[in-house]
Amino acid sequence: MQLFIEAVKDVTFGNDVSRLFHGRGGRYPGAEHLCLDWFAPVVLLTSFKPLNEDELAALTQAIEQRWIELHKAEPLNLVFQYRSGGETHTDIIQGTVPEKHIVEENGAQFHVHLLRGQNHGLFLDMCNGRQWVREQSAGKKVLNLFAYTCGFSIAALQGKAAEVVNIDMSKGALSIGKQNHMLNDFGAGARFLGHDIFKSWGKLTKLGPYDLIVADPPSNQKGSFVATKDYARLLKRLPDLLASDGDVLLCLNAPELTIEFLKQQVASFSPSLQFCEQIANPAVFADIDANKALKVLRYRKAPEHLSE
Repeated sequence: MQLFIEAVKDVTFGNDVSRLFHGRGGRYPGAEHLCLDWFAPVVLLTSFKPLNEDELAALTQAIEQRWIELHKAEPLNLVFQYRSGGETHTDIIQGTVPEKHIVEENGAQFHVHLLRGQNHGLFLDMCNGRQWVREQSAGKKVLNLFAYTCGFSIAALQGKAAEVVNIDMSKGALSIGKQNHMLNDFGAGARFLGHDIFKSWGKLTKLGPYDLIVADPPSNQKGSFVATKDYARLLKRLPDLLASDGDVLLCLNAPELTIEFLKQQVASFSPSLQFCEQIANPAVFADIDANKALKVLRYRKAPEHLSE
């Protein structure tokens, strides 16, 4: 934990949502269970193993000291979350959490909810992926698979996409996604389909083809998507949805599955897709084992498979 305490002495709290400390990357021995995030105006401390009272007090003190150095006149809002498997406990340690909690990232605003479960409404490690979509979307029709709260859709519309189709079987997540669109004054340009992707190929085909497809599925969510068996099902269908010169952004956030796993799945089930590049994760998410971190790979239809 000492390395966490030392690292906190250098963190800053900017305007944008961000990870401040990433112990899960294994670069801080003794602090691998700790993460620190900034969801302005709230600091979120997460531990993946139990902390006793003295340990939590020491971490809290370090965060509070740094906060006072930078924002002496403002109260600290600090939330602590303990996670272990499916178990989650969340407590407000100091201050308050806004009832309507809105954060910013690269000029966009998003609703977040730190006190409900493990998913807060915006995945911070996907920041560079959203930026890539923002830069590549001008004039394009975009398909956002497993849309969750539609972060990629917001980024695409920021980048002047012609249209975005969002699909996710969670109507609750899509409802927040709709709110995010209104929050950013995107009252038009996006569709929201609350359907199971694997039962909606006909609908998606009618709305296509797409110049850019983003697939950011959960890695192991029973009833929705299990990467080891469902990525193959997805990849068999993707090329038929893709425009002749379209791109696909494939995402995999499963520490137990390697980059090679995803590349081999594409080679086996979507041979018409050609690897272009891997989108780097934000520097703060650096991992001593790249295979355990988020994998974001860009593919494009190979020329020999282009339709005439």
